[in-house]
Amino acid sequence: MGIIGTIFIGLIVGLLARFLKPGDDSMGWIMTILLGIGGSLAATYGGQALGIYKAGEGAGFIGAVIGAVILLVIYNMVSKKS
Repeated sequence: MGIIGTIFIGLIVGLLARFLKPGDDSMGWIMTILLGIGGSLAATYGGQALGIYKAGEGAGFIGAVIGAVILLVIYNMVSKKS
């Protein structure tokens, strides 16, 4: 997948993560995309390394959303303390 596809999937995953996590998340589009891409990378490669799922399975997308939600929680914890 090219860079444009990765950014698009990152945007979708980031938006889903922000929708699923309750609370006020005041961040822009760029941070949403970065959050989604980070969650996708962490959960996809982590899940594949642990043997939970293989590349191209639907579980990878679900894992990416879960990873993005976790990153969003961590981001909110770090940004609140600043």
